[in-house]
Amino acid sequence: MYLLCAFMLTGFMGKAQEKKTETFKVFGNCDMCKETIEGSLKKKEGIISKRWDKNTKLLEVTFDASKITIEQIGKKVAGAGYDNQYATATDVQYKGLHSCCQYKRPEKK
Repeated sequence: MYLLCAFMLTGFMGKAQEKKTETFKVFGNCDMCKETIEGSLKKKEGIISKRWDKNTKLLEVTFDASKITIEQIGKKVAGAGYDNQYATATDVQYKGLHSCCQYKRPEKK
């Protein structure tokens, strides 16, 4: 009986969460940038917590590595218009930002 219950519980639990925390630079300027950057990362997609600091330009994100990679997180942030070490926003995405949010972009290599 106990074995059956344990087997059923593990079947319902699925893959175990792989919690990771990473910090990386995301270009931006203001509190509106903070709202957009953090808003680009949805909890349902494996994001546990996120915090972007406008002074240091660092995004600290805790995520479930079994659901999303740090590279995918970088692409989501770039999709909102913000360049970072993992992905670069397109010119259209960047130009879609409010004028106060248009940061000085790093040189393209």
